[in-house]
Amino acid sequence: MAQTEKKGGLLWKSSASKKPLKEKVVLMYDEIFTTEDPSKCNPRFWEELFLMKVNLEYLEGKLEALDGEELMKIKDNINCLFQHCIQALGEEHPIRVVNALQTLCALIRGVHQKNKSTSGFDIINMLVGFDKAELCMKVRFWQLCVRGNFKTCVSIQVTDNISQNTILEYVMINSIFEAILQILSSPLSRREHGYDAVVLLALLVNYRKYESVNPYIVKLSIVDDEATLNGMGLVIAQALSEYNRQYKDKEEEHQTGFFSALTNMVGSMFIADADEKISVQTNEAILLALYEAVHLNRNFITVLAQSHPEMGLMTAPTSPIPTTPVTPLGTTPPSSDVISSAELPLDADVQTSNLLITFLKYSSIVMQDTKDEHRLHSGKLCLIILTCIAEDQYANAFLHDDNMNFRVNLHRMPMRHRKKAADKNLPCRPLVCAVLDLMVEFIVTHMMKEFPMDLYVRCIQIVHKLLCYQKKCRVRLHYTWRELWSALINLLKFLMSNETVLLAKHNIFTLALMVVNLFNMFITYGDTFLPTPSSYDELYYEIIRMHQNFDNLYSMGEYLLTRQGCCCLEVRVVEEGSIINHFNPKIESYAAVNHISQLSEDQVRSISINVRKNLAFNTLSQELLLKEFSTIS
Repeated sequence: MAQTEKKGGLLWKSSASKKPLKEKVVLMYDEIFTTEDPSKCNPRFWEELFLMKVNLEYLEGKLEALDGEELMKIKDNINCLFQHCIQALGEEHPIRVVNALQTLCALIRGVHQKNKSTSGFDIINMLVGFDKAELCMKVRFWQLCVRGNFKTCVSIQVTDNISQNTILEYVMINSIFEAILQILSSPLSRREHGYDAVVLLALLVNYRKYESVNPYIVKLSIVDDEATLNGMGLVIAQALSEYNRQYKDKEEEHQTGFFSALTNMVGSMFIADADEKISVQTNEAILLALYEAVHLNRNFITVLAQSHPEMGLMTAPTSPIPTTPVTPLGTTPPSSDVISSAELPLDADVQTSNLLITFLKYSSIVMQDTKDEHRLHSGKLCLIILTCIAEDQYANAFLHDDNMNFRVNLHRMPMRHRKKAADKNLPCRPLVCAVLDLMVEFIVTHMMKEFPMDLYVRCIQIVHKLLCYQKKCRVRLHYTWRELWSALINLLKFLMSNETVLLAKHNIFTLALMVVNLFNMFITYGDTFLPTPSSYDELYYEIIRMHQNFDNLYSMGEYLLTRQGCCCLEVRVVEEGSIINHFNPKIESYAAVNHISQLSEDQVRSISINVRKNLAFNTLSQELLLKEFSTIS
């Protein structure tokens, strides 16, 4: 008995004749690619077409085989296919809807490939036809895409560069912005289509944004509807939470597996490799949406602080939820079993969270590994978003609010010289502490050969903006500033130690100057925002303890001044030099008198305290003061 094999839409009988038999759907495709109306002989042609499984390979191959002239000859049939795809999308039959959606996506991609050099309106004409109920047809198309089948709209992004997708020219004129907002403001539609709506909005906002006036930019910047903004925030938070949860599951699985047992026996010599195995794909699309919302719409800043139960602790609804295909981690929308936080009551026993906390946790993951170019760009986008937040006055107000304390468990890169902090030991603090922790973590963990200069510059800028707000508003933040100071000094040490290698690629003096400016800000204005007088003692101790780094930096500044004739480094390090030159002789004298080779931190601090207490300027003559300051070179 002859057996049947399937190859590229053809059914082959394994008999001696080897005569191919085509699938019915392939035969129907062939009828579409003729100049005759396929429904003339078969009035039920279009109904039957979408009941059959789509053969994408054959359909796309047929489109690819046609040149421009041949495509124009069958334009009427292409218009009919497009029209019936749209009609099928509005039906209730799930098989017809899925088949119509796949057919439509293949058709859009194929026609666009044939019309890359033409305008978006020529492509719309090829797909829809201006002479066939133009307005009614197009309005119905976009309404169906937005309200019922949102992935169709996302599928119109058929180019790598969004600005080269000429199909979107039509969407710029015939706006679907209001329909997107309607999706985001409704809990029911948001659950099903919210992720695609947010991603589509981010794509539309970036269409030729620097070349012409983009109406979506203008409209997004003035949205003030609370339900819509909260809905957008929930979609973004759920997507980031899903990524964080999956990463944590992988991390725990990794720590309890065979590799963890092996490293416990032989030490942590493979810890870098272990971290690489946990690396997962990031979600730049949702990050882009968050950036555009924070950057363009000031009202969205309030959404960052909206409290809700931590999404990882939410319970699933009792109603059945349809399953979705498994796809790479970080690229898919959150599963629909995550309940909208707006519909959940806050429980005193459940850890509360908000969009900013979720984003900080996400950033702490993606910023761990910047060796990969993809992750480098993702980390950069995270820092750009944090820069926008740090520049906003209202955002700074809730970041520094003592009444808004949260326990933020940031992910920390595994390192040989430190233990992983226990989650239970994390204190509840203002959110700005978590931002500073993230910046410190990045500074400490990325001093390497492939130095991410741009990320370091943005990191220091964020710290500077936060300090400016604290100075301006006299916010005395109870933070472990010593960790930040130590990280900054070690960064200077790294820059000086690797000067020759780093100078070949980066202008490290710009970064060094930014770091020195931070220290000068602490020295000069610290009395307005440091929490206690003892904080100054800790600052002076760190500067004196690591004085060699500042000395080397000053020497480098003098060298550059001699060689190039311009450098600000030696000028900016004067503040640190004055502290070093003032206290070092006294510390050395104390050590010599007491026969101590190395002083402890408490001993150095006590000396600085006594010096300040015993300092009486009214007893010092002008001659003594001038002599004291002459030691500051």
